[in-house]
Amino acid sequence: MEIKKRLFGQTKTGEAVFAFTLKNSVGTEVTILTYGAAVQSLKFAGTDVVLGYDTMPDYEAQDKFMGAVAGRFANRIGKGRFVLNGVEYELYCNDGANHLHGGKEGFDKKVWTADVEDDALCMRYTSPNGEEGYPGTLCTEVRYRLDDENRFCVEYQAVCDTDTVLNLTNHSYFNLNGHDAGALEQHKVQILADFYTENNNECLPTGVIATVEGTPMDFREPHEIMERIDADFVQLKNGSGYDHNWIPNGYQKDMVRKCAEAVGEETGIRMAVYSDQPGVQFYSGNFLDGIVKGKNGTVYGRRSGFCFETQGFPNATAYGHFPSAVLRQGEWFHSQTIFAFSKD
Repeated sequence: MEIKKRLFGQTKTGEAVFAFTLKNSVGTEVTILTYGAAVQSLKFAGTDVVLGYDTMPDYEAQDKFMGAVAGRFANRIGKGRFVLNGVEYELYCNDGANHLHGGKEGFDKKVWTADVEDDALCMRYTSPNGEEGYPGTLCTEVRYRLDDENRFCVEYQAVCDTDTVLNLTNHSYFNLNGHDAGALEQHKVQILADFYTENNNECLPTGVIATVEGTPMDFREPHEIMERIDADFVQLKNGSGYDHNWIPNGYQKDMVRKCAEAVGEETGIRMAVYSDQPGVQFYSGNFLDGIVKGKNGTVYGRRSGFCFETQGFPNATAYGHFPSAVLRQGEWFHSQTIFAFSKD
């Protein structure tokens, strides 16, 4: 794997932001920014399949977490509050009455340090005690690798100097027909899950683990994304489309298994997702609004990209039967997600 570095731009406060391009022997390329540790582009078989922006002002102006690492806690925490060791912590609420993807200035808005180590791009960020309301100083590292079989691997690890809560994910928006192909027509998705976590009208899990059987949430066999997205089904109304956490079958701690797959029927580009996380949020880009224009002036309108956010369960701090989001003092968090590309 070849890795090249260039200056991408500067933040409003004058911090330099660099772009690192990973290229394998068959021509696949992934470009990652030190701003948000964000995937800015992913070019496979001549097509850029990731939504992104051309300039730093555009990244700072957008509020869609485009391509970035979401943290400290990806997804939602109800009312921005959680109790840990008998102490209630209050977080910034940036999604109505709830906390989303780390708050007002989460990991997506930080400039990470970057090094090339052992044929990987290593991004690091240290979150100080009390940032966005979270306890403890948290050291996070994300490693990006691209192999010659077109597998893009994202590995996370983190450690904290006190008990805290943690949920990390990558928030890339994909359009397998091309980042500039418009709405998600001619995309099929498969999610290998018998169950999902039910949402209320704030896209916040209620604690109910529901079966996909007999509902538009059943992607155990491939379906077009747009086929049932506006069905008369309360969960789709609550999310304005798909914005839910599925529970891929076969979860065992630290074991990577296949969770989902998507194919762009115009290009024949297929992406399989493997992860050791208990959940995957499938989001159909319902709130993309095109206000900030994307690469090459592309307008990213509603449902022009989808996300597979491998993660712990949203609002896990509220429910004892959800997998725990607690990271104990000195304990290392490790996780891995692989996006594997092929062409029909």
